Amino acid sequence: MTIKCALIYDFDGTLAEGDCAQHGLMPALGIDDIVEFWSKVKARAKQDDSDEILSYMGLLAAKAEALNSPEISAENLQKHGATIPLFPGVVGWFDRINAFAQEHNIELHHYIISSGLDEMIRGTSIGKHFRMIYACKYHYSDNGQKAIWPAQAINYTTKTQFLFRINKGIDNAWDNEAVNRFIEPQQREIPFDRMIYFGDGDTDIPSMKMVRYQGGFSLAVFDQKKWATPKTQDKVEKLISEERANYVVPAVYDEGSHLDITVKGLLKLFKRKAG
Repeated sequence: MTIKCALIYDFDGTLAEGDCAQHGLMPALGIDDIVEFWSKVKARAKQDDSDEILSYMGLLAAKAEALNSPEISAENLQKHGATIPLFPGVVGWFDRINAFAQEHNIELHHYIISSGLDEMIRGTSIGKHFRMIYACKYHYSDNGQKAIWPAQAINYTTKTQFLFRINKGIDNAWDNEAVNRFIEPQQREIPFDRMIYFGDGDTDIPSMKMVRYQGGFSLAVFDQKKWATPKTQDKVEKLISEERANYVVPAVYDEGSHLDITVKGLLKLFKRKAG
């Protein structure tokens, strides 16, 4: 018997180093001080009593507008996405774990749920591997060069709605009637207890908690180059003490890594429980 399972990833800090917009895009817009930019985002959100993700998308669009720059067109965002540094082993991860799943009669689907920019993620070498990418995106002018407004903004709480879209097999972000329609749990396409969520921090906590609560598993990953910093250790300690993550592993996707063995073990667990 073949079963369906889902691996669901955050992007920034989970599959890739840092925030995706800081690679290629921000330098092209003349944003050299990344810390200062995010401080402005927080200040704008507080000033307007608004969502932080909308504030960051708005400031990027305003910067491009002021420079009359096409850097946030869909085409250019994909070009910038190609420059994003991925964690060790990520490039070969999908083919390897898919082959493992196939050997064990598991139909494996990969998803992104991220506050990063959709087109940048699609521009990476791994963009082709995802059944769906749920991420922030702009609505563009007719020529595709000017961002008019945010078409989709995903923050830490809105991430959870996309878990239900995956659960029910809804491959879009717009059909709210479908996502709210009642479907018996046993009739849903991918049960929560056959999901593994990969995340790296605070914005992933609601999703981690939901997947765990529904019987799936959450993996907290961390950049091993930053392990010695108090910020990283405090974050990991918090995720464990507050029961957010089932496992904490370095963001190393190489064959035989801690992460690799953990995921393979969980997939075999799903298969065993399915009978």
